[in-house]
Amino acid sequence: MTDIALAVIGGTGLYKLADLQDVETHQPVTHYGALSGPVRVGTLGGHRVAFLARHGEGHSLPPHKINYRANLAALQALGATRVLALNTVGGITERFGPRVLACPDQLIDYTWGRVSTICEEPGTEVLHVDFGEPYTRSLRQAVIDAAASAGVALVADGCYGATQGPRLETRAEIVRMRRDGCDLVGMTGMPEAGLAREMGLDYACLAIVANWAAGAGPDPDEVITLQDVLDNVAAASSGLPRLLSALLGARATR
Repeated sequence: MTDIALAVIGGTGLYKLADLQDVETHQPVTHYGALSGPVRVGTLGGHRVAFLARHGEGHSLPPHKINYRANLAALQALGATRVLALNTVGGITERFGPRVLACPDQLIDYTWGRVSTICEEPGTEVLHVDFGEPYTRSLRQAVIDAAASAGVALVADGCYGATQGPRLETRAEIVRMRRDGCDLVGMTGMPEAGLAREMGLDYACLAIVANWAAGAGPDPDEVITLQDVLDNVAAASSGLPRLLSALLGARATR
């Protein structure tokens, strides 16, 4: 299959693309092992789109147990060359409060112990990829332009800090991350972005802010419930269908 215009990887609270039509189910075998779950391939606005739930469709995989290599390899095997990662995150700095949609341009990796390269197996080529800009500039700009065209509010920059999880961060850790320059905190941004670069995939992140990170909001003692998170994700992602349609339409007119 070579006609996939875009692959979308969904994070917490985003386990399907509701507007995907004529859906086929694929579960390619990769030499990296099992992926998170089935890849749903269908049409969106007349374009072929692949969707994969990063944590599994039943949210059964914690961040450190996700087989990021298999997920990306499966999408690539199906013909995807562009990957839009949807990441549910916490907001650290003032512009990134709950229900904000952001397209970060930088990241800092605080994860550990995850397989973070396709150079792991004996005999594979050792790659030293340029990662100064961790997200593909052209795809980021296309996402930003699509949001503007669709009338979807989007913060067009920011630094994503990837933590190990699955626990949330302490207040002291968030203070450190703010000092380091992080605007957003999530658990799945790496090694996914780095692996995409090694595999030659265009990759961008669309971060969906579900809550303030620990101690970061106007009420440092606020207790966030799971329902709050799900409500905020739903509100922040309400414009996603319009953004994706604009993104796909812009590619078709080139």
